[in-house]
Amino acid sequence: MLYRRMPKTGDRISILGFGCMRFSVKDGKIDREKAKRQVRYAIDHGVNYIDTAWTYHLGENEPFLGKILAGGYREKVKLATKLPSWIIKSRKDMDRILNAQLERLRTDHIDYYLAHSLIGTLWDRLESLGVTDFLDRAKADGRIKNAGFSFHGSVGDFKRIVNAYPWTFYQIQYNFLDRKNQAGTEGLKYTASKNWGLLSWSPCAEVN
Repeated sequence: MLYRRMPKTGDRISILGFGCMRFSVKDGKIDREKAKRQVRYAIDHGVNYIDTAWTYHLGENEPFLGKILAGGYREKVKLATKLPSWIIKSRKDMDRILNAQLERLRTDHIDYYLAHSLIGTLWDRLESLGVTDFLDRAKADGRIKNAGFSFHGSVGDFKRIVNAYPWTFYQIQYNFLDRKNQAGTEGLKYTASKNWGLLSWSPCAEVN
């Protein structure tokens, strides 16, 4: 496995992460035995960045991943999950959901915490509800180590969100087929001077 240093943190991260959104499904549910084998095989062979989210598999993903990472696997990885931006109605929701995520994932901290699937209007609402204060406090009390965002909007809104908070990293869909989609190459170049970490979602392209 090859690794890269996250610029702001110094963390040594595998160039291939494991995104749990793509767990195999059997009879409408996560194929638990297969998913457990896949995650632990990946970690045993050097993958050390594991990504999940509150809403994946209708809420089953995080608690199931928490079970998979038991028995010493949690200590081997940097764990990422996400604040479900579109369901947040208040500042209290942010703390409530993060605390529930810690319980579901059986951990006392999230290494890389993202505001999930941002577009301009979602960011505006989160900001008005106090998300920057929430992130500051969650970092200060140790519940999260690093704050970032994932993005699915226009490049103009991307630039605006980039400048709205001292993020550590960000996630965009970027690959050979999607260089002009959403934030794209223009967004990538815009953040170059920030010295942030980039997590590329579907780096080998996605076909629906």
